[in-house]
Amino acid sequence: MSLRQMEYLVEVVERESFTRAAEALHVTQSALSHQIKALEREVGGPLLERMTRGVRLTAMGRAYFPHAELAVRSARQARRAALAAGGARSGELHIATVHAQAIGVLPEVCARWAREHPGVRLVLHEYATTEELSDQMARGVADMALGPPPRDWPGPVTVVGQERMVLVVPHGDPLAARESVRLAELADRPWVRCSLEPVVGGRRWLDLECERAGFTPRTAVRTQHSSTAVRMAAAGVGVLLTAAHELVGLDCASVPTDPPWRRDITVFSRVELTGAAVEFTGYLRAAGHTGDAAT
Repeated sequence: MSLRQMEYLVEVVERESFTRAAEALHVTQSALSHQIKALEREVGGPLLERMTRGVRLTAMGRAYFPHAELAVRSARQARRAALAAGGARSGELHIATVHAQAIGVLPEVCARWAREHPGVRLVLHEYATTEELSDQMARGVADMALGPPPRDWPGPVTVVGQERMVLVVPHGDPLAARESVRLAELADRPWVRCSLEPVVGGRRWLDLECERAGFTPRTAVRTQHSSTAVRMAAAGVGVLLTAAHELVGLDCASVPTDPPWRRDITVFSRVELTGAAVEFTGYLRAAGHTGDAAT
C-alpha cells in the first residue's frame, strides 16, 4: 500500500464524497476510485461503504483509518519541516488551537506574521475543548498547538505567556464596581460554565476553589464555546470565570478574583519545532500576552 493511496482515503473520508475528494486532489473520480479499490484489495476487505449520499467507513475502515490518517499527516508535516529547515520562505504553517485562543491571542500575532512572512500561509484548526485539541494534535492535525498546558503530553511544551482570569458580569451588576471579588461572596450566585474552564490536577479550577470556599457552584447554563459563555454572562444569566482577553470589544464588566489567578498559555507539539513554527512561537512570546483587557 502506498502513502498516496492512504492520502486518497483520508480525503474521501474527510470530505465525505468521492467527487469532492477528486476535485481537491486534482484527479479524476475514476482514478480515485481505482486507487481506493487497490488499497482495499491490499488491506483485505472493504474500507468504505458507498451510500446514496456520501460514504462512510466500514468496521475494517474504522480500524484502519486512524493509522492512515496519522501517516498522511505526519508525512505532510515532515515535508513542511524539511522545507523550513532548508530555508524555504514559502508554504504553510498549521496551527491547532482552542477557540478562546483563536479570538483572543492569535489575531495580532497572525497580523504581524502576514506582514513579515507573506509567503508562509497560516492554517488554523480550531477546537471547542482542550481535550479535543490534544487528541487532534496526537493525530498529527497540525505542526504546533496553542492552548492551556496539556495533561500528560509526551512531546515538547513551551510556555509563551499568561492569561489573567476574571469574573464576568453585566455593567449594572453590583459587582461591576468592585476592584476584586472573593469566590466565597458568590455562593448564592448562578454560574455560566464552559468546556474551556481551567483544569488543575484533573479537576475544574472553579469547582476546586468553590469547594475550598465552602460551597458548590450552581450552574445556570453550560456552553461549549467561551464566546457564547461570555455573552450569556453579559446578559445576566450568571457569573462567568474566563480569560480577560476574551472580553475585548464586548459590552460587559470584568472583575479580578481575590486572590488573583492566572494560567499559562503554551505551545506544544509532537516533535521539536523547526523553521516557521519556531519563529511563530517567538512571535507569541514577544507579544507578551498577560490576558489584560479593559473592563
